[in-house]
Amino acid sequence: MFESLVINWLQEASIKAVARQQLRLSWNAIDGAMQRAVKRGLARRERQTPTHLCVDETSFHKGHDYVTVVTDPDRAHVLHVLDDHTKARLESFYDGLDEAQKSAIESVSMDMLRAYINTTLAAIPGTREKIAFDKFHVAKYLGDALDQVRKQEHRALLQKGNSALTGSKYHWLTHPDNMDRERWNHFKALRESTLKTARAWGIKELIMSLWHYVSRTWAEKAWKRWLSWALRSRLEPMKKATATIRNHLWGIINAIVLDVHNGHAESINSRIKMIKIRSCGFRNKLRFRNAIYFHLGGLDLYPEGLEY
Repeated sequence: MFESLVINWLQEASIKAVARQQLRLSWNAIDGAMQRAVKRGLARRERQTPTHLCVDETSFHKGHDYVTVVTDPDRAHVLHVLDDHTKARLESFYDGLDEAQKSAIESVSMDMLRAYINTTLAAIPGTREKIAFDKFHVAKYLGDALDQVRKQEHRALLQKGNSALTGSKYHWLTHPDNMDRERWNHFKALRESTLKTARAWGIKELIMSLWHYVSRTWAEKAWKRWLSWALRSRLEPMKKATATIRNHLWGIINAIVLDVHNGHAESINSRIKMIKIRSCGFRNKLRFRNAIYFHLGGLDLYPEGLEY
């Protein structure tokens, strides 16, 4: 019963807060309860056959230190946490699936990381039609390219004494639906100008309107027209991002036709970030992994026959 009480507190507060402020126990004692709860939960987890998967990376520490999180978007549960985003690590997840589970998978939504793509292509039958690169990641690539165009043009304009782009960064990067009327009107002069940044913004916004197709044929035609235009833009960052999109167009068309996206994984990532903030970070990836499973794994954490 006491361990059930600890689990309930841990669902509301960090290990440190529960240890010092609520139960006056050592940090290790509370962490031990979390580890046992996760171990029980994973051991009890029934065989699952998800039809859709989301594969995404999330930061462990600042810099290029990541873990890979595999999510079942239909249940909003984390299925697996892997130490990094290499091919070998993702293989270990797929190796744990039997043939029936693999055959049941209808889509795998992911970022355009080569390790994710190659490992999934090798592990899941018919994956060329199942891998989906969704609009969140496409928007990120183009958003980064747009910001590079803005930075380059801003520096060039400042050398000429022109401060037209000063303070405008978040106008260009904010989705129009998230702008109020006053901000949209204030942005009007910039977006309708002859600035290179305005042209890059137009390229980005047009592609974000091309996700509504049902027919694969019509989707491919529309996206290829956009690719042709964007590659002639003479804006090097946009051309580079467009080349990446062109090389992965097959998976983007899959995302459109299958009507899948990585929004669930992005939501999970946001919740993971909150867990990190609440815990003030983690000493190692094992504790980070346990915290993700504890809060987001949909596990039965309590001791046998008890739920406080």
